[in-house]
Amino acid sequence: MQDVLSTTFAALADPTRRAMLARLSEGPATVNELAAPFSFSLPTVSRHLKVLEAAGLVRKEKSAQFRPCRLETAPLVEADQWLAQYREFFSSRFDRLDTQLKATMANKDKGED
Repeated sequence: MQDVLSTTFAALADPTRRAMLARLSEGPATVNELAAPFSFSLPTVSRHLKVLEAAGLVRKEKSAQFRPCRLETAPLVEADQWLAQYREFFSSRFDRLDTQLKATMANKDKGED
């Protein structure tokens, strides 16, 4: 069994599923509404939704004959927290690079190499 992060990133690896999540970030939607922008069959859309549900990123609700889907953000929060450590690492690297480039350009402007 995969851990939560692996399942989340596997679900996010597909652009169709990312597009569905983007749509759901605007509010609940039915399967037909989620399928509308795609040229896929409904079974294909349903398979994508099953992957998102298995990752905990989407929850289907029962509302009369409709089954609206909702975005669940907890797995995304966990992924963001994991990525934060790398964001900080690269940010400090970019800050040092910026300092080095400014020093190099200043030296070049002075006629030094």
